[in-house]
Amino acid sequence: MKRAHMARMDPMLVFDRAAVRRHRDRAASTVGSVADVLQDAAERLLDRLDDVTRTFVDALDVGGRGVVAPLLRARGLRVVSCDLSPAMAAVNGGPSVAADEEFLPFAPASFDLIVANLSLHWVNDLPGALIQLRQALRPDGLLLASLPALGTLSELRAALTEAEAEVSGGASPRVSPFPELRDCAGLLQRAGFVLPVADLDEMRLLYADPFALLRDLRAAGETNAVRVRHRGVPDRALFPSALVRLPTEGERVPVTLRLAMLTGWAAGVPGTAGAPG
Repeated sequence: MKRAHMARMDPMLVFDRAAVRRHRDRAASTVGSVADVLQDAAERLLDRLDDVTRTFVDALDVGGRGVVAPLLRARGLRVVSCDLSPAMAAVNGGPSVAADEEFLPFAPASFDLIVANLSLHWVNDLPGALIQLRQALRPDGLLLASLPALGTLSELRAALTEAEAEVSGGASPRVSPFPELRDCAGLLQRAGFVLPVADLDEMRLLYADPFALLRDLRAAGETNAVRVRHRGVPDRALFPSALVRLPTEGERVPVTLRLAMLTGWAAGVPGTAGAPG
């Protein structure tokens, strides 16, 4: 059996990684239009560095889409950026490489800080990716990662499901599945991190034009890459029917982003005090 056919048959492969790369390639020219939202999320994540006494020198920015690397450089760090998409990797400025999060090309103990801001939720083997990130850290190195948690885009998910059931008599996955917050610290522990912490940070956006939400998701490279997604052209009535079902606050449509903020340390050298805090 050919390897490609085996991949199609594997039920553990939730996401179409080739589609993820295409979406991010396409978004490299538009991601600047949503940089304010991405930077808000990144700043919330990086605020955790203010409570750490450890000094960091070499940082890896995983999938930062042009906002994380400048924030790290402003803190005086040397930064290497990577992204699944070569085009998106190039928007980071400075040293950058195209790299698959599931097959990282970095040698063990290359960095003392790794930041993955909203970049791991399209990974099929998240525990495996986290193990590789830990291995790329030096002893007492720190991982900061954010993931959309269960409840993110819940308004859009419900509206699309209801509208598609009405328009076509069925529904296909159109919003990525997200993990529950309570599972995230366990994922870090399973990957070998010490002192794992998972906190919830909620962002609410208000849209005057609900179609702008879909445009922003596309601009960020966040369009549907679930493998079992419907591949045909959607009915013309689907998205208008879904968007009118979205709840409103006044004349605006609220959108909820529930972010799991993850913190984990690589174990220190045996005999030392371990991860500083």
